[in-house]
This record gives sequence, C-alpha cells and structure tokens, in this order.
Amino acid sequence: MTQQTIDAPGKAGQSVQDAPLSRAAAVVDAARADPGRQPVVRAFFDEATFTASYVVHDPATRRAAIIDPVLDFDPASGRTSHASAQAIADHVVAEGLTIDWLLETHAHADHLSAAPWLQQRLGGQIAIGRAITAVQRTFGALFNAGPDFARDGSQFDRLFDDGDCFTIGGLEAAVLHVPGHTPADLAYVIGDAVFAGDTIFMPDYGTARADFPGGDAGQLYRSIRRLLSLPRGARLFLCHDYKAPGRDVFAWETTVGAERDGNIHVRDGVSEGEFVAMRTARDRTLDMPRLILPSVQVNMRGGRLPEPEANGTRYLKLPIDAI
Repeated sequence: MTQQTIDAPGKAGQSVQDAPLSRAAAVVDAARADPGRQPVVRAFFDEATFTASYVVHDPATRRAAIIDPVLDFDPASGRTSHASAQAIADHVVAEGLTIDWLLETHAHADHLSAAPWLQQRLGGQIAIGRAITAVQRTFGALFNAGPDFARDGSQFDRLFDDGDCFTIGGLEAAVLHVPGHTPADLAYVIGDAVFAGDTIFMPDYGTARADFPGGDAGQLYRSIRRLLSLPRGARLFLCHDYKAPGRDVFAWETTVGAERDGNIHVRDGVSEGEFVAMRTARDRTLDMPRLILPSVQVNMRGGRLPEPEANGTRYLKLPIDAI
C-alpha cells in the first residue's frame, strides 16, 4: 500500500503517488456533484453480534450489492438459522432489486457470513480482498484443515486488489486495501458512500483491534489515515457498533470529516506512535470475540460450512490451548 501525506497539498489531502486513493476520491466527488450517482443504503443491525450489514443499490437501475451479511449461529447448540439473512432477502425482493455483488470487507471473527445462502437465493458474485489467502494459510494451519482446503481464495468468485474498480448498475465503485485489523481488510467506495468494515468505528468509540494473527497496529493507523484522506463529506458506513459510554443507541453512519475531527483514537493530530501505544495497550485488555473460532473456520471458506463427515454431520473444530 502506497504511503500518503494526509495534509499535503492536493485534492482531499492525499498524495498524488497514491493512485487508488485518488481514484476513490474522484468517485466520491463525482457522486457528491451528481445525486444520481449516490447510492441508496439500507442498514440491517444484528444486535447479537453488533454487526451492521448493508444493501446498497443504484436507484436508476435497481442493481444492488449486499455487504457483510450475517448467518445466525448459536454456539451452545451448534445450530444455524437465517432470520438476519432473510430480512435482507425480503428487502431485496420488496424493493425489486437485482443483486450483482455480495461483498465481504474481510474474514470476520465475530459472525458467520450468510453470503452463500443469499447467493443461492438472489444471485451475485461473492467478493473479498486478495489477501484472504494470507488468512487462509494462517488459519488453515491452526485448524489443520488439510490438503482439501484450498489456500488460494478460490472459494470466492472475485478477489479484489487495491485500486480495482467495478460498477453496481450505473454506480461507480472503487476498492481500497486497508489492512491492520487483518491482512485482508478492504473498504468499498461506492459513489459517495464508504464501507469501511472493522477498520474504524464511530468517533466516540474509536478503532478496531489489531491483535489477531496478521494484525498490525501501525499498519492499521496508516490504513485509517488513508481512508480519512477521502473527501470530508463522504458518508462512512461501519461494520460494528458497541454503544460508546454515555450513548444509549446504536449508530453506524458518520462522515470522514466527523472522524477526522473527533475520533477518540485517531483524529487529526494523533501520531502513529501515540496510536500504536494506545492500541497495543488496549488490545491486551480485550477478550477474544465469542464466535472467533467458528466464524473464521466458516468465513475463510467463503461463508461455507465444512463438508459433512462420514455420518452426514458437519463439524467445527475447537483448538485447545492453541491461541
């Protein structure tokens, strides 16, 4: 990922050397200048996992994308269910939308993905960042997934690289690689809307952890500052909210400008060294996510459950004293 200077001269503060960022900023600017290029965004919040999923559509063509959908999972019983995904499917049908994409911002550690279930019913291509292969190598080894588990990202229909562009109907979209929380995190810039995944949270809550395998607090800082050099008016949609102290409602939408001015961890003026010290100390106090072991096993497979064993039952592994 090319480094950039946040407050250097130039459009939105970005360095001219960062071509993917310049393209993404141009997508935002074009949409802000023309409301017809602005997507309609509907959020679905799953309080059990504190996850915001999104349906994003072009109002002119009714083409759409689903971002970070949740498969309901009860770890005590091992049962899956589809109420969260069904709500998304019902919305798609009611609005007369056609799904082109099922976009994953990264391999989530807090919920199982419902992308394959939705794809079977609504169509679309499942996509994630190309660096998912690094996640597959790390966790394929942890779970002793064996030679039948491909570590090449082939479980997904499309692997995006930094700077890739695509469309949703008439909407322009650009991809930014924003590692640090995991090696494979992406942000999707769709018109004037930026879907940042777990990289950053609401200004009063801060930022994502960086202590998972392959995570890096310094890299996370640089990724966030890269995102925050997009135009200040860009709408920023987040993957999680946990209610900051003193706030009684969940929230998942803000702006680049609000984050630059007020994010408690990474607002303008916070140095990389200050952030890394804070993030490292804070991460030491955090428990592992409740669903990390089942989630990663499923999500590294593109949201598909492991194949049934000889008795017809699927199993998820629980490594003992390994992490």
